[in-house]
Amino acid sequence: KIYNATYIHLGVFIDKELVGVLQYGYAMNPASGSSVVKDTALDEYLELNRMWLDDKAPRNSESKAISYSIKYIHGKFPKVKWIQSFADERCGRFGVVYQAANFGFYGEHTAIFWALGNEVFHNSLMTRNPKLSKSAAYIQANKDDAVSSQLRQFRYLYFIDSREKKNCLLKQQPYPKHYKEVA
Repeated sequence: KIYNATYIHLGVFIDKELVGVLQYGYAMNPASGSSVVKDTALDEYLELNRMWLDDKAPRNSESKAISYSIKYIHGKFPKVKWIQSFADERCGRFGVVYQAANFGFYGEHTAIFWALGNEVFHNSLMTRNPKLSKSAAYIQANKDDAVSSQLRQFRYLYFIDSREKKNCLLKQQPYPKHYKEVA
């Protein structure tokens, strides 16, 4: 899936074969940046909106891809001071990829997701104008066949400009550990 607010699309290649993608762009609520890091302008932060790597990519490829992408962003978009991303329970392991990539953990919240067939949709699509979004139109039209779940989402931040960390309005916390959870 492509999130419409992305504007940086990066491919992950191994031996000239495309094995993954990372998409960076605006957050779901683009103006929310300054509520996370004080005085952040819209073009001073990014959200890692989507990341997918094929299972044939070697171990640790995700954290390497994130590292390379941050170096690229730092050179190409020098105004960007920090990056935000979320992991959720569907992926398991509570964002261990971000932990390996030296992101800090800044809390969690719950969100509702809707599963319909092999696709998963965020609850925000239930209130979005279906005329403006094909995904919203699809999930709203098929709501009776969808299954909702309330899942935890884990917020991770990476400070490209380490001086911005002092302006963060959220408290950094110890990493959540998936193996401490009881099934």
